[in-house]
Amino acid sequence: MAIYKLKNSTRCWDGESIGILILDAHYPCVPGNVGNATTFDFPVRYKKVKGASIYRLLNQRDPSLVKPFIEAALELEAEGVRAITGACGFMALFQEEVAEALKIPVFLSSLLQVPFIRRILNPSLKIGIITANSTCLTDKHFHAAGITCDMNIVIKGMEEKDEFRTAILEEKGTLDSDKIEKEVVEVAETMIKEHPEVGAILLECSDLPPYAKAVQESTGRPVFDFITMIRFVHTAVVQQGYHGFI
Repeated sequence: MAIYKLKNSTRCWDGESIGILILDAHYPCVPGNVGNATTFDFPVRYKKVKGASIYRLLNQRDPSLVKPFIEAALELEAEGVRAITGACGFMALFQEEVAEALKIPVFLSSLLQVPFIRRILNPSLKIGIITANSTCLTDKHFHAAGITCDMNIVIKGMEEKDEFRTAILEEKGTLDSDKIEKEVVEVAETMIKEHPEVGAILLECSDLPPYAKAVQESTGRPVFDFITMIRFVHTAVVQQGYHGFI
């Protein structure tokens, strides 16, 4: 029988590998969404960032928000998680500051995958990014995520799609998942029609992974999102033994 050592004398539980910083937002988080714990086949722990509304993060890009982000991340670290992610790609704004404040891995934005995708694609191909709001995605987000101007990206936004806009960006209180799936696929198909050289698609928004399969089936491209990133890091911080035969 293994002998376990107490790691934190103030914590009364263990076993949550990934901590997730959640915006102060209110709408249904369907399975597949980062905000729905049933999305994952391993334990996660959530922490709401006080005062971090969707509007404030996307439209105001308020630098004072970095303080509650760091405070929430430090709480998750103290509660025993092994790595901390976010639940909005626009959290890239605070990637560097939060990572500097913690001793465990921090990966706040799905955009962090872009440099990796760039390396695995043929240089002639482009990376398509589908974002919650293309008008709010700036060079600051790209810089914080390590995305440079030579990475050959194409951006399409969901801000003009009625169900996505009203359900998520405006938080009307209801969400028609079938309608949003149709809207995301429409955006992806338009992207491929306009830029057939897109070789892979990244879904920036944490609300879009439920529709990644539909996007892939429609476009035939590899699709990356928050969940591909979170699973990748979870595998690194919770390695499993191998069993089989030779």
